[in-house]
Formats: sequence, structure tokens, C-alpha cells
Amino acid sequence: MKIIAFVGMPASGKSEASAVIRKMNIPVVNMGDVVREETARRGLPPTDENIGGTGTNLRSEEGMDAIAIRCVPRIRSIDSPIVVVDGIRNKEEISYFKKQFGSDFKLIAIHTPLEIRFERVIRRARSDDMRNVEELKRRDDREKSWGLEKAIKTADITIENTGTIEKFQDEIKKLIRTL
Repeated sequence: MKIIAFVGMPASGKSEASAVIRKMNIPVVNMGDVVREETARRGLPPTDENIGGTGTNLRSEEGMDAIAIRCVPRIRSIDSPIVVVDGIRNKEEISYFKKQFGSDFKLIAIHTPLEIRFERVIRRARSDDMRNVEELKRRDDREKSWGLEKAIKTADITIENTGTIEKFQDEIKKLIRTL
């Protein structure tokens, strides 16, 4: 089974890339969904603070690869030659996936400047989204504290997501077909 994983700053385009991939009938495991489910299990409302706090708590309680560990059974239960993982946040998660899947694991970084990411946050309006650029910067800082920047630097491939959504979607399709 080939695993293609996305890494990037919040609102860089990981979810959009995953949506494109789902339309290609390729299954996607979203690491953020694991954290959102745990947040709900703990009885917390789905706010950025609660979801981010749950992610931080899981990593401090169970290790920096806690969310990756919770994703692997989901991945293995999928009957598909390729599975996409959305939402890598640190090198420990990458190491865990590489230990589980070896050379069949490929990491793709999506790079998008802060200003463009904030415009997209405003448009998508998720319950855990930020309402102003300072909140986005705080979320960036929280995810950087988990090791996100180091994870991004280890990517096998980097995609610049600064153009139109159609251009990005086409680039994702082309990339997946080549992998």
C-alpha cells in the first residue's frame, strides 16, 4: 500500500488537496479528524482552542506520534493500493509512518503565504477557524511548537499553492497520477 501524506501550515491547502483526491476515488485519512473525534469524546466544543489543546494533550500524554499511531489502524483497514494522509504535524509522525510503510510513504509539503492562507480561512468558515490574522499566527505558533516547520522541511516534494484553485487542483491531480 502506497501512502501519500500532506504537510503544511494551517489553511495551506491540505484539505483542498484531499478533496481533489477523494474525487479521484482515493481514500483519505485526516489526522485532524482523529483529534476532533477525541475532542468530542472529551466532551469539548469544537473550537480552535479545544481542538488544538486536545492535539497538544495527546502529544504530551502519549508521545509526539500519538495521532499517527491512531491513524495507522484506519489506514490498514482500507482496501486500496493508495491512501492519502492529510495533516502531518511533526517529524515523529513522519518517522512512525515510515517505520510502518517504509519506502511506500511519500511526504508532500504545501506552501502558501500567510496572507493567502488567512483569506482562505475567512472563506471556509470551519468551527475551529481563526477570526483574524493574529489568531492564525497563534495557531501557526502552536503547530510550529509541535515541530511542523521541521516536518515541512523533510518533504519529498513541495507544491506552491499561490495561484487559482483550479491550478492547484490540476497540480494535485497530476502529482498523484505520477506517484
